[in-house]
This record gives sequence, C-alpha cells and structure tokens, in this order.
Amino acid sequence: ADVPTYAFQQERYWIDVPVSQVGDVTSAGLGRAEHPLLGAAVELPDSERLLFTGRLSLDSHPWLADHAVSGVVLLPGTAFVELALHAGQRAGTELLEELTLEAPLVLPERGALQLQISVGASDESGRRPIAFHTRADRAGEEVPWVRHATGLLAETTAEPVFDLAAWPPAGAEPVAVDGLYEALAAAGFAYGSVFQGLRSVWRRGEDVFAEVGLGDETAPGAEQFGLHPALLDAALHAITVGGLVVDTGQGRLPFSWSGVAVHAVGASEVRVRLSRAGRDVVALELADAEGVPVASVRGLALRAFSPEQFAAPAAGSGDALFEVRWSPVSGGGAPVEDWMLLGAGSQAFADLAALAAAAVEGGTVPAVLVVPCLADGEVRDVADAVHAETGRVLDLVREWLGDERFADSRLVFVTRGAVAAAPGDEVADLAHASLWGLIRSAQSENPGRFGLIDLDGDGGVDPDTVAEVLAAGEPEAAVRGGALLVPRLVRAVVEPEAGAPVFEGTVLVT
Repeated sequence: ADVPTYAFQQERYWIDVPVSQVGDVTSAGLGRAEHPLLGAAVELPDSERLLFTGRLSLDSHPWLADHAVSGVVLLPGTAFVELALHAGQRAGTELLEELTLEAPLVLPERGALQLQISVGASDESGRRPIAFHTRADRAGEEVPWVRHATGLLAETTAEPVFDLAAWPPAGAEPVAVDGLYEALAAAGFAYGSVFQGLRSVWRRGEDVFAEVGLGDETAPGAEQFGLHPALLDAALHAITVGGLVVDTGQGRLPFSWSGVAVHAVGASEVRVRLSRAGRDVVALELADAEGVPVASVRGLALRAFSPEQFAAPAAGSGDALFEVRWSPVSGGGAPVEDWMLLGAGSQAFADLAALAAAAVEGGTVPAVLVVPCLADGEVRDVADAVHAETGRVLDLVREWLGDERFADSRLVFVTRGAVAAAPGDEVADLAHASLWGLIRSAQSENPGRFGLIDLDGDGGVDPDTVAEVLAAGEPEAAVRGGALLVPRLVRAVVEPEAGAPVFEGTVLVT
C-alpha cells in the first residue's frame, strides 16, 4: 500500500503486535525464566535463594485484560499460584504449602509493572519462603516495592488418590450455567472470552463437579504453563453455580491457598471436583479428559472485597499510608438459623462439654456457636480483668480446636464497646478489647473457624441482631445505630500540615 501523504490520516496502516518479552537475557548475566509471565531468573551466590523477574503490562500480556473486577484489571489469584509452583519447581520444592494474597495486583491501563518473585533458603524442614513484589516500571529507587503475596514451598507432594474417570459422576444432577457470565458481569466480574471456560456443572450431595476448557486462542497455550491460570480460574466459577459458599450479595476473591500440587502439566481441558472444606473454604481435584489427576488444592479460602481496595495510587503516592476503616454493608445473604448460645439459658449450652455430650447422645452441633463476652458491670482492676478474660477465652479456643466434632462449625464471640468502629466511638470495655486481638490471631491460623461481633446499646445479646450479622458472613463486624459495619483496608487521606512540627526536649520516634 502507498504510504499516506496526509499527516493526520485516520486510517491506520500499522500492524498491532504485542510486545514480546522473549530475548537473550543470558548476555546480561541472567538465566532464562522459562515462563510466559517472567523474563529472567537469578541464583544468588552463597545461598539457596532464587530471584525471578518479569515485566507485566496489557501490551505484553493482553489476555490478562479479560480478568477485570470492579472496572480494573487484576492479575488473577490463579496466576500467583502458577508462578509460585513454577518457582518452586525450579527450586526443587514442588508443593505450594500455603500462599496468602495480601494486596491486589492491579495492571495499569498504560505502562507496566516490574515483578519480582523471591524464593528464600530452606529451613530445617525443607520449606522455603516465597514472596511477590511489584512497582511501576522505570520507577525511581525512592518508590517502594509493594508486597502482594507470601507463602511457603515444600519439597514433596503426596501421590494423588482421586479418580475422575467416570464422567459425569454417577448420581450427579446437572446444574444450569446459562447466563452465568452475564450475571457475574453485573456483579462486577467482567470476564472476557479467555476466562469464560466453565462449560458444564453437576452436583451430588455436597460435591460439585465441573467441566472446564481453554477455548480462546488469543492467550498463551496450555503447554506453556504448568497449570494455565485461566483454566484454574474458570474452575473456581463453579463455586458460585454450585452454591458452595454462602451468598451474601458481596463478591469474593481468592485469599489464601493451601496444599496446591500439580501432578501433570499442560492440560487444556479438565474435570473438576469441588467440595466444601470449611466456611468459605473449598477443596479442588482436577483431572484431564481421561480422568488422570492433573492438580489438587487442599484448601482455598475466599474473602469478600470492596472496590476501594483496587483504587490506583495517585502520582507520587508510593509512600502513601493505609488505614482500617469501618464501612457500612448490607446484611443480605441467606439467614443462618442453625446457631445457639454458649452460657446460661434454656436455649443455650452451658459449656463445650455440654455441647459435646449432646452430640454423643445423637444431637447435632450447630453451624455457629455464639459466645457472649459482655462486661458484667463489676468494677475490677483492668489488668486483672484482661488477664482473666483472655485466659478464659484462650482455654475455650483451644478446647474448640481440639475437638473434631466442632470442625465444621464456627465459634463467634459477641462483645459490646470493645472496638472503635464509628466516629466518636470510645473503647469502653478494655478487657474484651484484648479478646479481639486474641481471636484475630486465631482467625489467621484457622480461617473460617472464628468470628467477632461488637454491639452497641445496653442489655444482653439480641437474637435478631446476631442473626442479621451472621447472615452477612463477615469474619468481623460491628453494629452501630442499627447499621452493620465491617473493617476494610483503604488508602489513608493525609491532610498536609500547615508547618513543620516544633519539638521541645527529648523526642522518641517509634
């Protein structure tokens, strides 16, 4: 074709070619990463540590644009898993024992992000830590790296024992998937064709079965990955269809993974069995079209999110602060009717021993056991009260976790005035404020097993209020003036000070 003579001709003659990351990195003293999302690998001398680097952008990886949530493009949690498994395989640790996603990785509309994946040295048990960091491409050294995920890699994986050769499974009833992706888009999950891989779903009892495949040729082929992120992500879409988590009206994203292993690489179609492994926790087994095991996930915990978490930082705000802000949410969700109180009263168990005895006699353990922890009005020394209450609650937590009969239930503690959740709030109950710190630690070690509710007003525990909060499915919540508030991590707005502070005398900075 003739070159256009008019400088502002609207018809474009140039071919759009995605930016390639393939190059000879060995000339720069680096090793090949051998992964489509990575550029190079470096083995650090005098240690077992490894460093993988890459450059992520919608120009170099346009297929990632098909994974958009609340109007922004997110690197899917399944990509973190795939990258961690690849790094682990290079390090000789093939099991992803755990991986926790700490901050969403938002891909910018323009420009790129530098990616670094660091694998640490082995500990006494052979486990190796792994961490994911990014920062804006060509950012100055003064711009800090953002940590997105951390985890542990282990040396060995157990041989898979599941078999999905019989398909569809006997006794499984089909579940309609028509309109699924339209409904997800309306809820803020705008999946493009690359991630629309869920084809069929069946349900049998508490298990959900799904058929998933890669059908869009615009994405890198399955042979380039151990387990293609779009394939695993599509398998997770069956969680919503199969009703494996409580519908609270809020979207959920992968939060933590445990026991992830790949048994065969390069699958483009998989059969999946999903089963409930706890509250908002799902286990997965994946096999190929012949039923041969491909991958397994011991546990995937899901967590609700808010669009504010994806807000891009303003220019020059690389050192911005974050704060916990209690935000109102709708109670929504399916009502939780199977719950009981622990304590005095005709509709309560006196203690866990009474609950266990009732279970032995043929009774059922409720899905939620609510423990009132309210100030009794007695004036006591604060330190003594803190020690007494945290000691009592710690004993209760240990007893709860030590009895397998309670493994599928949740223990929820109810306080009043133990957290400052609204403007003008003051922590009135210091003894039970310490309880919140204790239970938060227990929650981090045992996802889905514990909950916290803080009430306002006076009196005892109102059943209607507790039922409404339980229906929201939040790990922590507070009720203020009839509104349900939950904690969210948001970027802090820091007002500029009029002038530099003036210090007199000795100043301690912590």
